[in-house]
Amino acid sequence: MTRLDAYSAAMSVCDPTLGGHAARVGTHAESIARRLGWDADHLSDLRLGAALHDVGKVAIRPEVLQKTGQLDAAEIAHIRAHPVEGAWLISGVRSLAPALPYVLFHHERWDGTGYPTGRARTEIPLEGRILAVADAFDAMISTRPYRAALPVEHALDEVARCAGSQFDPELAQIFLDGFDETRREASPTPAAATG
Repeated sequence: MTRLDAYSAAMSVCDPTLGGHAARVGTHAESIARRLGWDADHLSDLRLGAALHDVGKVAIRPEVLQKTGQLDAAEIAHIRAHPVEGAWLISGVRSLAPALPYVLFHHERWDGTGYPTGRARTEIPLEGRILAVADAFDAMISTRPYRAALPVEHALDEVARCAGSQFDPELAQIFLDGFDETRREASPTPAAATG
């Protein structure tokens, strides 16, 4: 078993939904990265980072992670420690080093009010800015212990609304354009009228 497999198994034990979430986040993030022209090596690093971005949640108490009601201030602080905990968990594993910027910076915000470092704009590594969009979108459209999933259209509207505050505005637009393009490609073309 590789270390990645071990971490993935531990994440599934603490929250069985994390594997599916990580896979979907990876897909959304890769869509952005491909539109930015990333090469195969960078895309491979992104997949690793997406797979591990929530690995720090293994250090979160289950009663906090699965709480159905509102979190208190101490519980919020505990949850917000997961990027640092995750970075600490993988920092000594050379093969996982490419995942560090994804793990540590995916909750930073463009306006500087994110966590754990409060970096703003381009001080946030590009990897973290890409994953922030993908992670937030998937979180919105997924059922969580404390709320039902939002409709996709509502989540897309939130990404657009939060561009320039929560999200890098350029990356948010790339995500929205790509999502719309994928949806158009998946829709059947109406048959030509005959007559």
